[in-house]
Amino acid sequence: MDDRGGGSFVAVRRMSQGLHRNTCHSTSTSAEVVAGSAAWLGRGLSCVCAQGTDNEDPRPSFDFTLDQEECLQKLQIRIDVAYDSSIPEHREALRALWKASFPEEELRDLISEQWKEMGWQGKDPSTDFRGGGFISLENLLFFARNFPKSFQDLLRKQEGDRSVWEYPFAVAGVNITFMLIQMLDLEAVKPRRLVGATFLKFLSENESAFDLLYCITFRIMDQQWLSLHASYMDFNTVMKSTRHQLESELLLEDVTRLEDLPSYSLLTR
Repeated sequence: MDDRGGGSFVAVRRMSQGLHRNTCHSTSTSAEVVAGSAAWLGRGLSCVCAQGTDNEDPRPSFDFTLDQEECLQKLQIRIDVAYDSSIPEHREALRALWKASFPEEELRDLISEQWKEMGWQGKDPSTDFRGGGFISLENLLFFARNFPKSFQDLLRKQEGDRSVWEYPFAVAGVNITFMLIQMLDLEAVKPRRLVGATFLKFLSENESAFDLLYCITFRIMDQQWLSLHASYMDFNTVMKSTRHQLESELLLEDVTRLEDLPSYSLLTR
């Protein structure tokens, strides 16, 4: 896996207003578990908890089906792809993102000051993809195409009592991709945390699960931003709060698919 840094971002001063894939079938799970917890029971997950010597990893491990492992490997291949401006598909995806974001405004060039309107740090978005890779661009594009109203609401900061200094939309999106990869333990051979292994269940039933979870997470993040009355110095606090809420929702007993997450209702098409 390539090295990804969380990176810094520039704050955006808010101006006054006006500006399915195929599915794989199966079940899954893993663990950040308190000893003796039965939190994973009833989820169709197999926990293999070694009694361990001092030299063994104390974290539980889980058995996965071949379908689940294949779905994870496909996602890991996506995660490994760096953005490369020499690849036509990557350039076209970037153009498509602009068109979906600002359909009324023509992009003059792939390297342009116009990108700052979307919350990139400079005139070349490719320099901001290091933290999330090409998948972070795919996530933004999925969001724009599948939930255009929510995407535009967040892009243009149209909801709530906004801060004078707002988070930069696009760079925040890259940070969300990076956070999800870490939270779900997706760079490991197999997830070793309960939340990551639980996610494999959803991924095995819907290959777009990571993209969908990204959209839900972006909405949670913005909701947390508003509820905390946050400004740009509070971004890390907001991300921690977002992660905590997302993990809690993923582990709810009555959640059998991502659409059952309470925060899924925040998305509008």
